[in-house]
Amino acid sequence: MNPATDALAAAPSLLAVAIAALISALVTWISRPLLQRYALARPNARSSHRIPTPQGAGIAVIAATLLVASIWAAWANVAIPSALLGATVLIALVGLADDIMSLPVLVRLVLQAAAVGAVVFTAPETARIVPALPLALERGLILLAGVWFVNLVNFMDGLDLMTVVEVVPVTAALLLLGWLGEVSWPAALIAATLCGGMLGFAPFNRPIAKVFLGDVGSLPIGLLLGWCLLELAWHGQPAAALLLAAYYLADSTLTLFRRIARREPFWSAHRTHFYQRATDNGFEVSRVIGEVFLLNLVLAGLAILTIRAGSTAITALALLAGAIAVGLVLRRFSRAQAS
Repeated sequence: MNPATDALAAAPSLLAVAIAALISALVTWISRPLLQRYALARPNARSSHRIPTPQGAGIAVIAATLLVASIWAAWANVAIPSALLGATVLIALVGLADDIMSLPVLVRLVLQAAAVGAVVFTAPETARIVPALPLALERGLILLAGVWFVNLVNFMDGLDLMTVVEVVPVTAALLLLGWLGEVSWPAALIAATLCGGMLGFAPFNRPIAKVFLGDVGSLPIGLLLGWCLLELAWHGQPAAALLLAAYYLADSTLTLFRRIARREPFWSAHRTHFYQRATDNGFEVSRVIGEVFLLNLVLAGLAILTIRAGSTAITALALLAGAIAVGLVLRRFSRAQAS
C-alpha cells in the first residue's frame, strides 16, 4: 500500500462503517413519518408482510453510503469512479419513481441498462476478466450480467432483513480483502460504507419490519454491490466474486428458469423464490434469515480461502463446497417442515 491507502486501513475504515451506520439510522428514523404518509407498501397476495408498511428507507442507506464514501475518498486521495456515483443516483431515482407510481417494465430496464452501461463502458480497457474475449463482447456480457444482478437484488428483497443478511457479510468480506490488498481500495471503500449503511438500517427492518428499503434502495444497492464484485473479478479473482454472490445468484436464477420452463410471466411480481417458499413451508422468518446469514459467512470464508491459497485445486474445491452448501439450503427451503 502507498501512504494514501495506508490511511484507509483498519481503524479509519471501521470508523467509516460506524459513521455510515449512524447517518443511515438517523435518516431512516427521521424519514419514517414521511414514508408512512407517501410511500406505504400495502400487502397483497405476493407480499411477505401482513400490515401496511412504509417503504423507501433505501434513501437513507444510499445517502449514507455515498456521502461517507465521497468524504473518505477525498480525505485519503482515492478516486471513486464518477460514473459509478452518477449511475447510483440515476438508478435510485428510477427506484423512487417506481416506488411511487410503478414504471413500465421496459422503461425500468432501459434506465437500468443505461446506469449499468455507464459504469461498465467507462472502465479502463485494462480491466478484464477473460482477456481472450474481444473487449466489446466481454463488456456486453458484463452489461447483461449487471442488469440481471441489479434486478435479482431487488427480487430477493422480499423478506425482513433478507438484504441485510446478504449485503453485510459480502461487504465485510470485501473490506477485509481491501485490508489484505486483494481488491481495489475504491471498492473496499464503497463496501465499507455500504456495510455501515445496511447496519444502520437493520434495526428498523428486523421482524416485524417497521420500514422497507423499497426499489430506491434495492436497485442502487444491487449496482454498488455488483460493481464491488466486478472489481474483485477484474482484480483476478472471479471465483471469489462468484462465491460471495452465490446464494442470491442461485435462488434468483433457478427461480427465473423454473418460471420460464412453466411458461409463467417471469417478469411479473411473484413469491416463488426459495426463501419465500420456505416461509410458506413453515419456516419462521428468523430461521430463514439466520440460515442465509450463516450460509453467506461460509461462502465469504470460502471466497477468502480461494484468494489467499492461490491454488487452482483449492479454488475448485471451494467452488464445489460452495455449490453444495447453497444447494443444501435451497433444498431445505423448498421442503415443507414436519408438523
